[in-house]
Amino acid sequence: MTQILHLATPDDTEKLLPMITAYHALEGINTDDDHRRTAIAPLLDGSPHGAIWLIGPKMSPVGYVAVTFGWSIEMGGLDGFIDELWIREKVRGRGMGSEAVATLIKSLRAAGLMALHLEVAQRNARAEKMYGRLGFARRPHNLMTWTA
Repeated sequence: MTQILHLATPDDTEKLLPMITAYHALEGINTDDDHRRTAIAPLLDGSPHGAIWLIGPKMSPVGYVAVTFGWSIEMGGLDGFIDELWIREKVRGRGMGSEAVATLIKSLRAAGLMALHLEVAQRNARAEKMYGRLGFARRPHNLMTWTA
């Protein structure tokens, strides 16, 4: 893709797990390492349902972005959902998240993606502003979730 994004593989599991743990702690997501490892394994193995990209230098990434894929009649085809995006606190605010998402949008659009969705907490004005600059807009629908 670019120098900012590198498609993660199973070899990157040990780099990803501490970052995912930090993101989950920040967001109050209660999971453990076994759950996280099981959840990311298919995405690292090439599942058509999604992928994870490392952000920054491949050997010492500063973050990650996980995108899952679906199909939307309303959107006219393939759509994606930014499931998680995390940047190390010490390098936040330097544009790496924006650059990563902009690069993803360009590359995924070229691959046929019709829409890319995400959730942003109302308390996270900084993230909402960044996503707005990239063309994301709030929709009138409220996401509802069922879990097994």
